[in-house]
Amino acid sequence: MHVPDGFIDAPVSVATGVVAAGAVAVSLRGARRELDERTAPLAGLVAAFIFAVQMLNFPVAAGTSGHLLGGALAAILVGPYTGVLCVSVVLLMQGVLFADGGLTALGVNITDMALVTTVVAYAIFRTIVKLAPHRRRTVTVASFVAALVSVPAAAVAFTAIYALGGTADVAIGKVFAAMVGVHVLIGIGEAAITALTVGAVVAVRPDLVYGARGVTGRPLEIRSSPLAPAAPGQVARADGPVADAARAPQPDAARAPQPDDARVPEPDGAAVPAAAPKRSARRVWWAGLAAALLCAGVVSFYASASPDGLEKVAHDKGIDKKAEDHAAKDSPLADYGVKDISDARLSGGLAGVIGVGATLAVGSGVFIVVRRRRAAAESERG
Repeated sequence: MHVPDGFIDAPVSVATGVVAAGAVAVSLRGARRELDERTAPLAGLVAAFIFAVQMLNFPVAAGTSGHLLGGALAAILVGPYTGVLCVSVVLLMQGVLFADGGLTALGVNITDMALVTTVVAYAIFRTIVKLAPHRRRTVTVASFVAALVSVPAAAVAFTAIYALGGTADVAIGKVFAAMVGVHVLIGIGEAAITALTVGAVVAVRPDLVYGARGVTGRPLEIRSSPLAPAAPGQVARADGPVADAARAPQPDAARAPQPDDARVPEPDGAAVPAAAPKRSARRVWWAGLAAALLCAGVVSFYASASPDGLEKVAHDKGIDKKAEDHAAKDSPLADYGVKDISDARLSGGLAGVIGVGATLAVGSGVFIVVRRRRAAAESERG
């Protein structure tokens, strides 16, 4: 859904640029509350992973393909403010290095693909999580629904922007019907990718999933009858004994930290982590990086070559008649290939690997700086 230069006129492009700049500024402040010493490097990885998976266009119907937008995935994994920044970094890298998405249309793309998808997806996700039982499967289901709705929401937003500043004389009703229709189908693919990714991370490290906080990993408190005597290691309270030996003085050995993989059962039989010291996210980081490099460097060669949803609608409805050449069309990485490398597989794979590295470096740099500013502000207050 990358909007190229020329689709939207200058006044509306400037207006969306102001909206995008405001969203990024607010998100930079909000991300300070979401990022800590472990999640700041992971946020850069999320941006790189979204870049990689966006290269994997999947077939939809009638010669049309779709790809991940990533707003829902980023918001659920690292938080809505950080999610806006993740997708914005991806769009910036794509526009500057790969001539994908116009530079004058960068504000349009950030507003549509970063802001709208993230806000809509996270609002739906939190609503489902609050109303549904607190289970791990709830996080996965909520991720699926949120991602599914976020894609047609972005299609509606593009139609609204085009109604205000479209450069071609096209019936808006036809644009709306075509955009929403194809992007509902693309949303199914987005939902599947998002749910699988979130579910995989929740299964191994729920503590690293921002959207799962307060849903998984809850400590289990066992209450017994007020008439029953307190068992050894329990502390009696006004409302009955509680199996919480940590509330009473204990020998040092009894207070020793539990293994990282200690588990207590949830009511539905699923296991959640018991209270344990914070674990390193290094293994998750390396696994995520390997997955991103594999997707961008190898799997992308097998992606669908059909035009994506916006490209197809633009061609069918005549919107692309006003498209302009990209300012970075002569980039050595334009169109996701390395200039002067004739082998298509090698050229595309190398371009993907370079893109993952560049996005990871820029994203990680941004989030580490944001985290350090939070740490500096906390030390000043302290």
